[in-house]
Amino acid sequence: MGGASERAPHDRSAVKAVAAAVEFSPADLMRWHRELLRYVHRLTGDPDLSEDMAQEALMRLLRADPDKPMQNPRAWLYRVATNLVRDHARRAEMMRRRQIPIDTDAPQTPEQALERSESVAQVRAVLERLSPRDREVLVLRESGFKHREIAEIVHVKAESVSVVIGRALQRFRAAYLEEVTE
Repeated sequence: MGGASERAPHDRSAVKAVAAAVEFSPADLMRWHRELLRYVHRLTGDPDLSEDMAQEALMRLLRADPDKPMQNPRAWLYRVATNLVRDHARRAEMMRRRQIPIDTDAPQTPEQALERSESVAQVRAVLERLSPRDREVLVLRESGFKHREIAEIVHVKAESVSVVIGRALQRFRAAYLEEVTE
């Protein structure tokens, strides 16, 4: 995959061709692209990602509904680029949180491995005793999902997720105490 500098000549010709069909001059689009590229690079620190995001923002500008005139296309372009950077950061953070951590500690002793497997078995047994919704919200929460995402997945209002999770945690704690004292 080529870097930003390898794509630049192709991008210029594409920008010029599309600019001819819209109200922006090719010079405006080229200038905005350079400025936007610097801006996004400052936000991401990644030249290739910056090029992709700047190009995506420009393409969204060019594909914008012509029946909805923009007061300030340059500001709109920066808002779109900023949102693209934020979305990318959110996705990257979500992927990071969903990854299973790799233990870098020394290998477990047989006793530690047995203790861990017993703890995992207890937690799984308790989760099985919970209602499907309680189990789902707790697993989603521990998997790194945000409340908004949990709400969408389990079909509750986003404002209710904290309460749903809190109640599920209470039921989990009670069931866990029963499990370990049996």
